[in-house]
Amino acid sequence: MKACVINFLGSNCVIETKDSLLKAGFSVDIINQNETNLADYSLIVLPGGFSYGDYVSCGRIAKFSPVIGAIKEKIKQKNSIILGICNGFQILCEANILYGALLENENQKFISKDVDLIFKDKTFKLPIAHHQGRYYIDDINKIKDYELIKYKNNPNGSYYDIAGLYDKKNKVLGLMPHPERNYITPFKEEGGKIIFDFIKEELR
Repeated sequence: MKACVINFLGSNCVIETKDSLLKAGFSVDIINQNETNLADYSLIVLPGGFSYGDYVSCGRIAKFSPVIGAIKEKIKQKNSIILGICNGFQILCEANILYGALLENENQKFISKDVDLIFKDKTFKLPIAHHQGRYYIDDINKIKDYELIKYKNNPNGSYYDIAGLYDKKNKVLGLMPHPERNYITPFKEEGGKIIFDFIKEELR
């Protein structure tokens, strides 16, 4: 399985994401936001960080990058998974690839800590690190067919305790927690492994 990690200007989780994907068994390329040929990749990752310095709003400038158009075309082929982590999730929502928006945390503070998550009847921990991670959607019916990753104890005021979304039809996964940080940290890989094992199973 071949993956790519998109290095937007300002992204800062590229190397950790690459290392975690290598550990998970992928071959990995790092590409930049101007790339438009994604034919070789079964997993395309938009990593965490501060794309374009989060000017205007998180992900709002990155959504105009040429690679976003290529991702939208790749989704139509239904032969790959798109993964957006933290800022990558924000970009996917800004680009209308996933429904909803990521707003400022309810307490208006940056939150950095491990949190308990629930996904597919499993409970596990992953770290979060965000200021604009409160998921909002105006109509829950828009995501009624999505699989949800939920906070056990909501840290930021996200609607319906949502920490992440998986659009199974289009194979797009967005989540605010960082599986890559958990997966490459000794003794703390369980949560990250659950996410990456799920992705590998979906690609089979």
